[in-house]
Amino acid sequence: MQYLFHPLASETTLELRGDEHRYLFKVRRHREGEEIALRNLKDNLIYLYTISSLDKKQALLTLNSSKVLEVKAKKSLHIAWCIIDPKSIEKILPTLNEIGVEKISFIYCKRSQKSFKLDFRRLEKILLNSSQQCGRSQLMKLDMIDSLEEFLKAYPQTVMLNFSENILTKQSSIDTIIIGCEGGFTDEEIELFEPQKIMGLDTSLILKSESAVCAVGAKLLL
Repeated sequence: MQYLFHPLASETTLELRGDEHRYLFKVRRHREGEEIALRNLKDNLIYLYTISSLDKKQALLTLNSSKVLEVKAKKSLHIAWCIIDPKSIEKILPTLNEIGVEKISFIYCKRSQKSFKLDFRRLEKILLNSSQQCGRSQLMKLDMIDSLEEFLKAYPQTVMLNFSENILTKQSSIDTIIIGCEGGFTDEEIELFEPQKIMGLDTSLILKSESAVCAVGAKLLL
């Protein structure tokens, strides 16, 4: 764990109880007198606290110092992702967070199952846990867009990932890309994009949606 998230990190003293206390002192085995790092994820500061006192139910932390420590990808990448099974999204989300994807916009595309509903509170909790492990200093942004047409009005520069001889590479100048759900895009959705804005991966294999989103993130950011 690179740091502990606490919304009040920056306060002179903090009291930890409940899950935070159990995790630090029963799982991580920290002891009185040790120094631990906290973030509030509202700024790019990391706060170093000393464990001033500790018992079985609570711990008192005292602020020692703080410093700017921004941890993020070198490039910005916004992924529009046609909604798939939420369980699959939850499994892949920590990987995308570690890769450094800045934002994901979920879209009900033509072949998305409308019965799939996302629990954004659960997704945020997954991102918090992942960020504490990988050190990321700002949470990935998440939002929901009703349709591809609406998304393109807001982000007209979007590139589509689809079968194409126009191959996506690390050097590709892309900041927003859309990835389809199982079954891919319909002809009507493909027609919304100019040919030069449709790019493919250099493989003859057919990837699942979650494999494709990881491949694109790694290709463009790492």
